[in-house]
Amino acid sequence: MEVIVKGKNLSVTDALDAHAREKVERIARFFDEEKSDCRAEVELIHERNRARKEPEIVEATLFLNGSVIKATESSVDMYAAIDGMGRKLERQVKRFRSKQVDRWHGERDRQADLEPKPFVVDEVEEEEIEAKIVKTKQFQVKPMGPEEAVMQMELLEHDFFVFTSAESGDVSVVYRRHDGDYGLIEPTT
Repeated sequence: MEVIVKGKNLSVTDALDAHAREKVERIARFFDEEKSDCRAEVELIHERNRARKEPEIVEATLFLNGSVIKATESSVDMYAAIDGMGRKLERQVKRFRSKQVDRWHGERDRQADLEPKPFVVDEVEEEEIEAKIVKTKQFQVKPMGPEEAVMQMELLEHDFFVFTSAESGDVSVVYRRHDGDYGLIEPTT
């Protein structure tokens, strides 16, 4: 597994790098490395704010065969934050694998031949936008069903998730409703 460790507002020492890599590489035992396309990015952040009680933050993002799993942990000590991130990431990967295995037993090889399609956003002229865009994210959209999209949304701990429908090939969105249920937005022509 390829692991990238980077720092923000701190220099990453060899010991911090080795500790973070060790915690993330433990996840590799859950996957067949020959068949999986797996890489991880770990960002070690020191918040320069005296009001913050836990200034050491670790954010890990695991890219696994088109799926994304994230874990974030903060602490007063960077090593404790890395340990907490490792536990969270392991829990999420176990949950992901169990749901994946359950789904495979029900609908084996249904989507095996589908390739992920890149998500392309049309460029909009800057004058048309009145609100200021402060962050832009780009990601590959993998064809999947709404149930898998909900699982991905939960793993990322987001309120919505954009995906390509495996049935229609259209871009769709699942979202968490205020009552705790989920909604699905599908385009129609």
